Amino acid sequence: MNFLQALNKGYDLLKSNKIDSYRIDAEVLLSESLNISKEKLILNLENAINSASYKKFLSNIKRRNNKEPLAYILNKKEFWKNEFFINKNVLVPRPETEHLVEETLKIISTNQRKKLLEIGIGSGCLIISILKERKNCYAHGIDCCEKALKIANINVNLHQIKNRIKIFKSDVDNFNRGKYDLILSNPPYIDNKHLKYLDVSKHEPLKALDGGYDGTQILMKVIIKSSQLLKNNGKLIIEIGNNQKYKVIESLKKNNFFVNKTVKDLSNIERCIVSTKLP
Repeated sequence: MNFLQALNKGYDLLKSNKIDSYRIDAEVLLSESLNISKEKLILNLENAINSASYKKFLSNIKRRNNKEPLAYILNKKEFWKNEFFINKNVLVPRPETEHLVEETLKIISTNQRKKLLEIGIGSGCLIISILKERKNCYAHGIDCCEKALKIANINVNLHQIKNRIKIFKSDVDNFNRGKYDLILSNPPYIDNKHLKYLDVSKHEPLKALDGGYDGTQILMKVIIKSSQLLKNNGKLIIEIGNNQKYKVIESLKKNNFFVNKTVKDLSNIERCIVSTKLP
């Protein structure tokens, strides 16, 4: 069997299971099984595939047929300008979360020295991306999940910023370590009544998705705690779910924040809110 025949087998299996991205997924999984680039795969379709690589490829195709995210199969995911180690203990980084990076970089100029906090650090992709762009900043990150903290620490070491970040095991309610110039959070914000209908709930950690009965329970906690931890005129940048904008803005105002802007994602959904803690 050659590369092309293996690839066609992958196409057929994924397509029959209604995987819309069947073509690119099969190509990525085969190149990973062969340990070559996708470009090299395409240029050498007549090469023979050995049995070990083919067996690994079929095993990964089976996982993808079960709707397991590609990032978990590959143990990596691109986010912003970098690649991060990922496994099933953290959420797969999503393009819409890059809005939080973008808005933070608009607020902090290149040479400024700021103290940052990420509430719910997960894989660390968000805060690490910012620290790599703003070399004079330093940060704390918290998460209540021990397994997620291990992944975050792997990525901190991978991206060589260990001297500029400290990570703590804590939930949002019990964290109290000084004052911050800017706080970021992409908290769980999915209404738990709808979780069971989502494909992601079968593979991604439920605790990182479940926002309570209306999806805003953790968001409210983040806002309240941020009002205590931010310096006057400090910024809070949070990601929100669909149809949560008005409730979140109401809570921000109630907790002495001025709402600077809301940002829509590529699907035209209000996804990010930037606010300022008033004196």
